[in-house]
Amino acid sequence: MPISHIMASGMTGIRAAGDLVARMEFSKNMRIGEAKEYVAKKLNVDAMDLSDEHVMRELREELDIGIITSVPGAAKSIAAKMNIEKLLGIKINSCEAFRKQIA
Repeated sequence: MPISHIMASGMTGIRAAGDLVARMEFSKNMRIGEAKEYVAKKLNVDAMDLSDEHVMRELREELDIGIITSVPGAAKSIAAKMNIEKLLGIKINSCEAFRKQIA
């Protein structure tokens, strides 16, 4: 199993910021420390807050980048991924494919 997947899972994935850190590792070929710092800077939080489920829950709702439980009016699936693209300044393949389909 790739180390980035293990680390993302260890940061509780979408419950905190593990999914965002993993995206930076994969898309920008960053090492985990560098990816954490990048994501923390983009979210305006301390790198230690990235693994805090309570801090990240509020922040993910505020930024509309997806949460585990369904909240009425909150972005889900592709809409959340598109918000993540904007926030992190990356391209996500599924978002690109979706844009081609609706064009």
